[in-house]
Amino acid sequence: MVFHRLHFSASAVGLGLAVAALVGSLARFASGALLDQGRSCGVPVLLAGLCGACGDGLLLSASHLPGYIAGQVLLGMAGGLYWPAVELAVPLCSPPLPSARGYALVRSADATGVAGGTLAGALLAALGQLRGIYLVDIAAVLVLVTLLLRRPLPAVGGGGGETSRGRYLPMQLWIRPLLPLLGIALVATAIPALMQSALPLDLVRGGLARSAQPQHLSALVIWLQLGLLLLVQWPVGQALARRPVAVGLGLSLGLFSLGATMLALSALIPQGMVLVVLAQLPIALGEAAFLPTSTQAVVELSPARHGGLAMALFSQCFAISALVSPLLAGLLLDWHAHGAWLWALVALSCLLSLRLVGPIRHPG
Repeated sequence: MVFHRLHFSASAVGLGLAVAALVGSLARFASGALLDQGRSCGVPVLLAGLCGACGDGLLLSASHLPGYIAGQVLLGMAGGLYWPAVELAVPLCSPPLPSARGYALVRSADATGVAGGTLAGALLAALGQLRGIYLVDIAAVLVLVTLLLRRPLPAVGGGGGETSRGRYLPMQLWIRPLLPLLGIALVATAIPALMQSALPLDLVRGGLARSAQPQHLSALVIWLQLGLLLLVQWPVGQALARRPVAVGLGLSLGLFSLGATMLALSALIPQGMVLVVLAQLPIALGEAAFLPTSTQAVVELSPARHGGLAMALFSQCFAISALVSPLLAGLLLDWHAHGAWLWALVALSCLLSLRLVGPIRHPG
């Protein structure tokens, strides 16, 4: 939105986002490789903080395409370096609590941060100072770096040698148990992306019987979903932390399928907005179940020596879904002029993905 107001073309804005996504993918695997060499989890996070602050600084003052692209590259690099490292740090910092409860707490913090950032962006936009969001991000990065310098993160396996972190394994041996989880992640991580992109467009256009809705109502639905996630993330994560990861994964897919089915049916009745609003509850519960459980599953399914690259592969599923699912959803919405088929396909995909939970429940 900042650069749209500066009269950047849609293709120019899209180019910056695409370049950031590509750089972020490379940075994820670089971060994972560093971690698998026994480096401290804090090293990639500190590098991410440096890249993020520099990227925000460039975007804060950029008025031409080169500055915008450079800022996006640095932000993409920051996101890629950050996620594998901070996710692997959770089980190292959780004791004496189980790592599953640690992930539940971290996901609650994530939900709080997303809600706070969205609120800050909305307030700055209302004040006509939307570019100030980069100052908010810089302040957050400074807090992060200060915390890391005061409380450094440990290394994976304590930075020990081969005996403490295990032997290197051929890729086909350690990646095979992860494949069902990666398949589930590609489907499940598409849901939040579709809630942010396809659902507002579907509501504005209207369904077969559901009337078109004003843009501000679409924004309220998104706020409702974020608010519900913030409320349910901790209790759901806490409850599932005591159960096998397959339970949480299966539950999340079932809830996503239920929510998508309700969205599909909403297009068929005049009072469809009631179903749209009600669907936000199972979708929020599904996200609350999936986010901590899936990350814990990566830790359980991957050997310590390859945990960094395994986490990089897993986090890459979020990037792929965020890039591909809105494009496919846009095509379906254009072809059918309503979202009934889109949400029906999403519901079916979630149901079919339940078959991938079995290999996770009984690996090998």
